Amino acid sequence: MCGENRLPTELDWDEPERVADSVEQMGLKHVVITAVARDDLKDGGSNVFAETVRAVRRRNPLCTIEVLPSDMMGLEENLKTLMEARPNILNHNIETVRRLTKKVRARAKYDRSLTFLRYSKELHPDIPTKSSLMIGLGETAEEIEEVMDDLRANDVDIMTIGQYLQPTKKHLPVIKYYTPDEFAEFKELAMTKGFKHCEAGPLVRSSYHADEQVDKAQVWKEAAKYQNQTQLGG
Repeated sequence: MCGENRLPTELDWDEPERVADSVEQMGLKHVVITAVARDDLKDGGSNVFAETVRAVRRRNPLCTIEVLPSDMMGLEENLKTLMEARPNILNHNIETVRRLTKKVRARAKYDRSLTFLRYSKELHPDIPTKSSLMIGLGETAEEIEEVMDDLRANDVDIMTIGQYLQPTKKHLPVIKYYTPDEFAEFKELAMTKGFKHCEAGPLVRSSYHADEQVDKAQVWKEAAKYQNQTQLGG
């Protein structure tokens, strides 16, 4: 919890076990672990993230685990610490198009997010990567396609696309509401770009149907494994 000054407090190292206990009590088959950005910490929160993954897996061996971290200041050692815990999916959101990043994202940087996603795949090529884009902030169709191309160029497997909704009057206004048909077209375009899976719709968010995505990820890994064995055998 934050204090009265709303600044982050010290880490609670009992939290990994509490999260694992909650997953166990709810009988979850898939869990998405996320947190606020902890740029106040040298490790960006990577160690407590990793310990949470390990605790959940130890207590819930049949539960698949997706992590949704910040870019952890773009430091490779922080991502390496997290990925050593081997989550089933690494999810980091690009959020918006390149042109609007500075306006929409407080500290995150477009290219740093892409590098973060690429490095996670370089560390563990068998762990699927995922990213989410919210639209309706004034981006163009060409800019949305550019995000798709940039994510695929960095070997991202899964993409989700959802409608931005203004949470309060202090937040950025909605410039455009996309129709379901337009979302369907974006999904079709994403699949032609080579994404293994794409969810796109007005109410789609980063964790939308996340359990189904990890099932598909397992199918991809088994297919790739079979293809490699076939090539070696041939």
